[in-house]
Amino acid sequence: MAPFLATLLSREPRFDPTVSSNEFRTQWVHPSDVFSVLLILGGDIVARALAQLAGSGLTPVTFSFGWVAYSVSALVSAVGENKLMPQNVDCKCKVINGKSGYSRDNSSWVIGRIVRDFDTWSGTATKEKTKKLLGEKWEELKSLDKAAEEPTRAGLVVTIYEPSATPKAGLAKRDLIFWSGLLIMLLQLGIAAIPCGLFGDWGILIITACGNVLAIVTGVLPQWKKEKWACRPKSKYSYILTRGNGAQHAIVILGNGHGLNLEDLASGQSNVESSTNTLTRAVLLALSIFWVLLLIAAAGLRGNTWFLLAIGGIGIVQNVFVAGRSMKPENYGIHLDYVGVFGKTKVMDTLLDVEQKYPGIGRSMRDEFFPGKLPLAGVRAWEQIEQSTESEPRAKAPRESQDDSEETQAEERQVEERI
Repeated sequence: MAPFLATLLSREPRFDPTVSSNEFRTQWVHPSDVFSVLLILGGDIVARALAQLAGSGLTPVTFSFGWVAYSVSALVSAVGENKLMPQNVDCKCKVINGKSGYSRDNSSWVIGRIVRDFDTWSGTATKEKTKKLLGEKWEELKSLDKAAEEPTRAGLVVTIYEPSATPKAGLAKRDLIFWSGLLIMLLQLGIAAIPCGLFGDWGILIITACGNVLAIVTGVLPQWKKEKWACRPKSKYSYILTRGNGAQHAIVILGNGHGLNLEDLASGQSNVESSTNTLTRAVLLALSIFWVLLLIAAAGLRGNTWFLLAIGGIGIVQNVFVAGRSMKPENYGIHLDYVGVFGKTKVMDTLLDVEQKYPGIGRSMRDEFFPGKLPLAGVRAWEQIEQSTESEPRAKAPRESQDDSEETQAEERQVEERI
């Protein structure tokens, strides 16, 4: 007779309401299986945190939930897509050559984050100019309708920067995010040492130490730097970064021979030259194996598992903080000096002002913000600007020399391919 049927027909059925409560109590006292499940969740957070900090040596992305899932996905990405950096950028934007006017969609994590976080890291002058334009636009709207609400966008604000001579481009500046990672690692080891000191349970300490070692090894792979700054240095060309037509801001980075080639960078992660090599794939395979072994070992722990959950919880909080926090361009290896800002409630007026000061820059942006046919008044305004700039010396305009002949030839080849 089947056990279930025998139980039903028994004169003394096994009715025990304490079974569930005992199971709940046991699970909450020693939640051993939960940590194993959590280790395979949250791989995307780990990937973004690594993309933020990796590329400049030590990368303090702490041991946390999600590392096992990430190690497998990183191996698949390295073998299948030949990449480690995330292929989907957070902010869609465009990079425009300040000389030729050619525009390309951005695929670089670095450029995408710089444009996404511009409202955070832009200087006081840019913020004041934006606030002024919004106020002027609101006054214009209230003159037509007294009940008009305050606008969220007005005209165009163009902020001018130039690359710093020092430090070297492509070398990221370490900030609070970096040092917080090291402190969190020490905190995790301190928590793991508590059950070891009180009960002689050294298993949690070993799991935590091994997890942080594997995390550090993953972050110091040379492939990160190769992909993150896949571009030529010492560019003499000027570039415009913008979200496109309808954007409130445009960022102009003048060419002075100290910056990176942002056109290369915008498409650099998809270049063949930045693909993963055999050594990187072999290391990632070994790391994936070690992470799975660590998962198996963690699943075997039965006592003091709340310490392990606390360690993983602290680590995931640090990962989320790193992955989502806004950073300045110098934290991505792009060091900029502020030059000036332009802005008016009419986009065309802003572009004309920029063109007057920096010939070629305003015209390069014009087709992006005005893709159609210009009105007659606009055509005449640009003709007047061209005539005035021909008779005046250029201010900080991009200059060519023999040193950038290779860069010029590369641009010409790109033009021929497009034609």
